[in-house]
Amino acid sequence: MSTERYLLKAQIIKALAHPSRLMIIDALAKQEMCVCDLQGIVGSDISTVSKHLSVMKNAGIVKDRKAGQQVFYSLRVPCIMQFFGCVEAVLAARFAPPGPATPLEDEADARASSS
Repeated sequence: MSTERYLLKAQIIKALAHPSRLMIIDALAKQEMCVCDLQGIVGSDISTVSKHLSVMKNAGIVKDRKAGQQVFYSLRVPCIMQFFGCVEAVLAARFAPPGPATPLEDEADARASSS
């Protein structure tokens, strides 16, 4: 894979790297929304929410549709929510109470200690 492709992937992940943006994506997974609706969810002023949407639009995460004076946003590619599922799995594994080691973990530990 080319370096350019990795840079593009990093741009998308960077555009996700803010709690307000994650809240926006979560809300847009349910329905198309205008900036004023998203403002209430995020709890920031309209200019801040608009900036977050601009970053995500430039990264290709959201798209917009104008209807009169309002602009409505939706997810460009709803499969982004699968990434959220993966993040939840990482969090679950990270904060899970330690349990007995699995045979694969025992084998990896044995290899590491014999090196």
